[in-house]
Amino acid sequence: MKKILYVIAATLCLVACEKKTLDDNSANNSDYVDLGLPSGTKWKVVNELNPQDSNGFYTFDGACGTFGKNLPTEKQWEELKKNCTWEWNENEYIVKGSNGMSIVLPAAGCRKGDGSVYYVGSCGYYWSSTGGSNDAWGLYFTSNGVGVPASPSYYGCSIRLVR
Repeated sequence: MKKILYVIAATLCLVACEKKTLDDNSANNSDYVDLGLPSGTKWKVVNELNPQDSNGFYTFDGACGTFGKNLPTEKQWEELKKNCTWEWNENEYIVKGSNGMSIVLPAAGCRKGDGSVYYVGSCGYYWSSTGGSNDAWGLYFTSNGVGVPASPSYYGCSIRLVR
């Protein structure tokens, strides 16, 4: 009888341990990729989409107000630029870390001050958390290269989160 109770207890323990492992790999954790960066920053695998914008863009203030500390800093974009391999693939960059893991950054374009969307498929604009009332820094890219310049904070840009 003790042996049967031991087997049942061991089975329940295994089930509980397996459940914990499944929970640890839930969407919250598996949505982020470790690219082997020196800072240990993990990057979300997809962009955040603004449900109030037909292209999913956020202004700088909207992005900071919604995502706060989960927006990458200017330095985190610079680190990604410096420590990863960037491969242009038609209308997106495949960004591969030193550990072989990668993320894809679509060239979604941006919304300028006149409300029009420009450069879809040819340029990517992504906000950082670094900026002020007039300008903010973020990632900008075309098929010809990648930079981290300042843009007017009222532009609508894409969002990629970090943790």
